[in-house]
Order: sequence, then structure tokens, then C-alpha cells
Amino acid sequence: MTKHLCSRVLTVLIAMLFSTSIAPAIARQQCSASVPAGAPGYWSWRMIDGRKCWYEGKPMLSKSSLEWPARPAVKPAADEEEIASALPAKPGNPLDAQARAMDSAPLARAIESDSFDALWRARIGR
Repeated sequence: MTKHLCSRVLTVLIAMLFSTSIAPAIARQQCSASVPAGAPGYWSWRMIDGRKCWYEGKPMLSKSSLEWPARPAVKPAADEEEIASALPAKPGNPLDAQARAMDSAPLARAIESDSFDALWRARIGR
């Protein structure tokens, strides 16, 4: 009889486990940039995306359960003049670029001496 009772209790417990919602366990908690003034409860923080993510609750909450709120979409500028002023007037010609001329005298002397040390010192500018 006790074996039969244990079997039923185990079946009921398993049924209860699968019938409970898992959504609260998976729900993500929103980050705040700072602790709100006068906020009740215990607040902790974790580094998320290089910023302190403040959240209400126990410390060391899993990073996967924390998220920053979605940023509002940036409205496009309505004024065409603002858009036109933001664009460059005319792109430059890349073939008109000027190369920087380096002082080649130390390198020429190093090549004449043909030693590794002389070439290296000329290369690093000593």
C-alpha cells in the first residue's frame, strides 16, 4: 500500500512541476543607469555592456537575466537643409593625396654600413 501511495505522490508532484509556468523564471529584469531616488528594497549592480546595470534584488544575478531597456527610435530630421548641411559638399579625389616624405639620410647611411643594428636603429629613428 505504501508503495502505491508513493507512486501516486510522485505522479502528482511531477504533474504539478510541469503545470507550473516557467515564464517568471525566464523573465528578464530591466537595467537602470542608477538607483532611483527613494527606491525601496535592496539594489545591486552588474557590469552589462561596459556600464553599471542597477537592478532591484539580490547580488550576482545572472547576466543573461538582465537587459537594458530598448532605446527609442531616433526621429529623422524633417528639415531638408539640415540633411544637406550634414552631407559633405563634394568628395575629395583620392588620387590627389600627398604622401609624407621621410628623411632618408639615416636609412641611406644604414644601408651603406649593411649591419642589422644600423638598419634597425635607422628604422626606429634612433
